[in-house]
Amino acid sequence: MSDAAQAAKTGKTWSDWFAVLDRAGAKRLEPRGIVALLGQRHGVGASWQQMVTVTYEPARGVLEADEKPVAVAVSRSKTLAVPVARLWGAWQGAERARWLGRVTPTVRKVAVERLLRLAWDDGTSVDVLFSAKGVAKSQVSVRHGKLATARDAAERKAYWAEALDRLHSHLEG
Repeated sequence: MSDAAQAAKTGKTWSDWFAVLDRAGAKRLEPRGIVALLGQRHGVGASWQQMVTVTYEPARGVLEADEKPVAVAVSRSKTLAVPVARLWGAWQGAERARWLGRVTPTVRKVAVERLLRLAWDDGTSVDVLFSAKGVAKSQVSVRHGKLATARDAAERKAYWAEALDRLHSHLEG
């Protein structure tokens, strides 16, 4: 993620965050301590706490890029100008394949128009939550869990940003 995008989301560039964390002694903290520092002292939201931490640690040599990340999950969400029933429908079978691509997850749990729990073929899991935000507006939140490395977490975060943009184009385009 670029410095400009990071600053737009969190109010600070990567180098600004790294300097803040360095001054706070984050190199000596466990990942949970860094996350707590970002949330409690700086008001950073949960998913951004994770993103900043998993980027900071390998950059500062605290963790190698292939070590276990701070959290075992990443999240993304998107609000769309469609009813929740239409959003739900876009996640079903053949329609899901049109915007999600060649991924063929196994459906583990279904609560119609509220939850899909999916298993990826690599052993990771995806929870998809749906919520109505009015008659013609709804939100989807994706949580991709059981990630093994910081690199996996960053890649999946980017993957879901792109996938949800494709979903947006599919539904509203």
